[in-house]
Amino acid sequence: MNIPFLNSLSEQSGAALPAGVSKPTWVVVDIGGALPARQPTNPIAALLSRNETLESLSAKFEKLSKAEWLHGVLLRFGNLETDLASAHALRAMLRRLSETKRTVSYLPSVNKVSLLAASGAQEVVAPESAEFMLHGFGAEITYLGAFLKKHGVDFENLRIGEFKSALTRFSQDHMDEAQRLQTAELLRGMEDAWASDLAEARGVSEAAVRAWIGEGVSSAERALELGLISKIAYEDELIGPATRPLAAVVELLMPARSQRGAGRIALVPVVGNIVTGKSRTNPLPIPLLGGAMAGSDTVVAALRRAKADKQTKAIVLYVDSGGGSALASDLIWREVKTSEKPVVAVMGSVAASGGYYVLAGAAHVIASPYTITGSIGVVTGKPVFKDFNQRQGFTPERVERQDNALIYSSSQPFSDAERSELERGIAEVYQRFVARVAEGRRLSTAQVDSLGRGRVWSGSDALTAGLVDELGDVHTALQRACELAGLSYDAPVWTAGPPNRGPLPEFAQQAAAVSLKPPFLNDQALLWLDLNLTLK
Repeated sequence: MNIPFLNSLSEQSGAALPAGVSKPTWVVVDIGGALPARQPTNPIAALLSRNETLESLSAKFEKLSKAEWLHGVLLRFGNLETDLASAHALRAMLRRLSETKRTVSYLPSVNKVSLLAASGAQEVVAPESAEFMLHGFGAEITYLGAFLKKHGVDFENLRIGEFKSALTRFSQDHMDEAQRLQTAELLRGMEDAWASDLAEARGVSEAAVRAWIGEGVSSAERALELGLISKIAYEDELIGPATRPLAAVVELLMPARSQRGAGRIALVPVVGNIVTGKSRTNPLPIPLLGGAMAGSDTVVAALRRAKADKQTKAIVLYVDSGGGSALASDLIWREVKTSEKPVVAVMGSVAASGGYYVLAGAAHVIASPYTITGSIGVVTGKPVFKDFNQRQGFTPERVERQDNALIYSSSQPFSDAERSELERGIAEVYQRFVARVAEGRRLSTAQVDSLGRGRVWSGSDALTAGLVDELGDVHTALQRACELAGLSYDAPVWTAGPPNRGPLPEFAQQAAAVSLKPPFLNDQALLWLDLNLTLK
């Protein structure tokens, strides 16, 4: 939160004042960046991170809503680099804040994500020179199959489900019909949710909202004419300087005080590729290798700690993951399934494949309308460098006691026997996956198979299909957890991590755990890799 000064509404706005207030007092909040859901659990990463999070914004908005001296909040949007699911969560926060304070979103750059987030405020204002990048919903996936083959690299891709597309970008040179269908339906679901949200916020029809992106609105004047924004103004025309109640500012900047009571809620995050072992973060800008990795040992230990904590009455499992190891996913699922305390699962921008598997046993499942979920399917494969090796003069020599000893060697493609063995293995994983979902969602295995086959769904469509119980966000999940535990909505929340049993602090152990093995090698993978469907 940026509070360089407190402000009063300028004379030009003509806003009515609350009773007993001679000069309305305002706070300016800067909104921008990636807005991850929560701070990293690694203490060093959290200390070094300068990113605002949805978690911290929610806590600050809660304080603002209760500040008696405060009249309004100006949300000053900068370069917002987040996804639609996070924007939807921010929109919900602003709507809650708007119940007690006047809220104004100042939006110099207008696109689908920023407009969705800003629409939670009572007013959306843009300067005359605002930039508009309000175009339709679309996705582009680059296929590398022909490029790799040109350089002597083939790619083995064994999958269950015609929609299971995690490795098709490497094994194919074009988009197949199944992938085209599911991508089109995913975009349709997100467009429906976006049109519905904006229509409600701006008081227009969904058809009018769709016309905005169909037209490609390019000016603030046209946006005002269409009802897309409330007013054209520059920031200095909205608020002006006033006195500064220092004590109130200090109170807002202080972290929330821990609450003590008869019960609390534990939050356990599952963020990044799901792998066996400990959670870690690899600083490599390479798909499947870099970024956050949710280790099953770490997540299971956190769940067990929450289950053993006497003050904890319910658990919220936050999942933002495209999947990973089938084994790791099943170990986390088991810990969720066997919890005697209610577990409420909530999805972030993506909870697909293994990311869906881990939450299938939860008592209640929540998704954003913009969540990418489902992808109930299995894939395994490997790159094959046989031609590449021959071209470059590399000669791998094999010595093996059994024919399948080097099954994952990249020097040769799978033999018929190896392929048969792997197909049998992934079929068993798929049957187990389907059974887990059928049990958790109270569906038949035939129903789950029809929803599965590797297909992804938007959160809205997943609700219709019965894969989730409700649309919402972390705030919604905490409320449902409180209800299931018989606690009031203001019950304290703590983030559960594993107990530290090693000679080094937990964050140091995680930093040392670096693995360069992609999750689809030497393992059946529950993975959905087409994460370049980020919409702006």
